[in-house]
Amino acid sequence: MIRRDFLKTAAGTAAAIGTGSSSAAAETAGPAYRAGVIGLGWTGVLYDLAGRGGLHRQGTYWDPAYDMEGARPTPDEIDVHRKFYHHDHPGNEGLPVSYSEALHSRPEVELVAGAERDRKRLAIFGERYGIEALYTDAIEMLRHERLDIVAVCTNVKGRSYLTCAAVEHGAKAVIVEKPMVFTLEEADRMVQACAERGVPLVAGAISTVHPSFEKAKQLVEDGTIGEVVSIEAGFYLSQHQNWTYFIDSPPAWVCGIGDLPRLENGSDEFRGQGMMVTRKGQVVHYRPGGPMLRVSGSKGEITFDRSEGWRIWRDVKSLTGRTRRVEVPWPDPKFVGSYGAVNCLDDALRCLAGDLDEPKNSGRRVAQALEVEIALKQSSARGGERVELPLADRSLGLNYAWFR
Repeated sequence: MIRRDFLKTAAGTAAAIGTGSSSAAAETAGPAYRAGVIGLGWTGVLYDLAGRGGLHRQGTYWDPAYDMEGARPTPDEIDVHRKFYHHDHPGNEGLPVSYSEALHSRPEVELVAGAERDRKRLAIFGERYGIEALYTDAIEMLRHERLDIVAVCTNVKGRSYLTCAAVEHGAKAVIVEKPMVFTLEEADRMVQACAERGVPLVAGAISTVHPSFEKAKQLVEDGTIGEVVSIEAGFYLSQHQNWTYFIDSPPAWVCGIGDLPRLENGSDEFRGQGMMVTRKGQVVHYRPGGPMLRVSGSKGEITFDRSEGWRIWRDVKSLTGRTRRVEVPWPDPKFVGSYGAVNCLDDALRCLAGDLDEPKNSGRRVAQALEVEIALKQSSARGGERVELPLADRSLGLNYAWFR
């Protein structure tokens, strides 16, 4: 059913990004997992076939007339024969960014079906991958195709329902694009559905899915920077956050201040400052203007920013016996952006293989971050009052002006 002349991947994309995963055995044995994609828009397939510079930006992500309804038209200029390079290409250039291409590139996975209401996009997907199992009804696809891995790339309002439906129809792993959901109720439903059946849920292609984050967490847990004193997060909170990966107990309470009114484009994401304390006493500070992540310890510090990647400082003794905190080289792997779909899939496959307990950007972690952000907004509206977690009202949520 699948034409694989577009891409040859003997070792898989994981080797190219330095995860250490090897798929040579899977290549010999043939695909182990059947996969399908729901929603064949930009993250589903078009980013890789319509080009990444300009064609998809017929407006801006912050233009209400352009993106409030997620209405980005399919370009006329589509290259269904575009090639990508992975392990046999020097460096990390040329990796795909869409979920369809990421699934198609792994020898462990057979991309067998796609669902999309837009028939033009269905035809593009079918021609690209030589697939005839094309559906305008996602539930019908789930019912008939017996999929092991499902990527949900629809607009946000359908992701919780489709995730639960995928699990109900036997999916062994689900990947959804960001933002995961609007409300706590939706998050609860999909996280619980996956947890009850042991299905890993990967909740979006953000920087946390890159393997360098595992190295960072290993350095923290190994005591490289001593005992953790605090964690600081910059502008990004619930749906593009990094900080939940570095806490090991549920949030207990928050206080926030300085939130700003809802933007004209519809976004009411938290834009103030605040702090969260976990049940074990870990502290996370939220401060606009800071790095995306800073973990401060008694003997050092690590920071992350997408433009600079990871940096680390350690306390060392000079020849005079004085202790100074100096920057030292960051160990491999280094952070490489733009290829989140590849890393999302790698986490899902590692979970299925028993090599990873939970995806780095799991649905559970995103649900925690969403609840914290909503509580910060409540606290700020009450003048910085302490708000206990979990929140009782699960209908609460956020509005976004991006990727809807």
